[in-house]
Amino acid sequence: MTYQHQYVDGSVIDLPMGKVVCVGRNYAEHARELNNPVPTEPLLFIKPATSVVPMTPPIELVQGRGPVHYETEIALLIGAPLSGMVSEEEAEAAIVGVGLALDLTLRELQDQLKGKSHPWERAKCFDGACPLSPFVPKAEAGDLHALALQLDINGERRQYGTAAEMITPIVALLRHIATQFTLLPGDVVITGTPAGVGVLKPNDALSLAIPGRLQIDTRIAG
Repeated sequence: MTYQHQYVDGSVIDLPMGKVVCVGRNYAEHARELNNPVPTEPLLFIKPATSVVPMTPPIELVQGRGPVHYETEIALLIGAPLSGMVSEEEAEAAIVGVGLALDLTLRELQDQLKGKSHPWERAKCFDGACPLSPFVPKAEAGDLHALALQLDINGERRQYGTAAEMITPIVALLRHIATQFTLLPGDVVITGTPAGVGVLKPNDALSLAIPGRLQIDTRIAG
């Protein structure tokens, strides 16, 4: 299925699907639950556009490569180029939408690759590895620092976190990324996951939310 950015009202956002810039271990408790050190600066990696799929209809899990873990994250749609040293005002103004992403991860494979000091791409960048929700327009998202995210699976709360808990806050994160490589219109930044990650199973019912802003109900294909 071809992915197209959309707002929550169903209107199409006239931006291409670019790269997805991901931030590892941006919540200290998540780093600790995986026995990883808490980073002193943002840990960045990239998922390709081919990894992105809509969060609905049902999410198809990659088969034959081991358990697939979920990581729920706040997603930021970029609408203007950011490159080099940019101000806080420029970074925040470049955000045109706020949504949710699932950073799907082949955890056993990732651990094997990390153990060999190899890159993670095979565990993070497969087709379908980044389900994305529609976006709330930035003007309707409110204070970025006050955003929260949550995930329920089969009616049980699995993840909850707030932007205020991020090691590197949203605007500071965009400013840092821009010093490392250019963000372009249509790119998406996903901002790290709180504690509570785990394995997805066929027919799991997922309910994801930015409370008061966005609610997505979907499921894992059987």
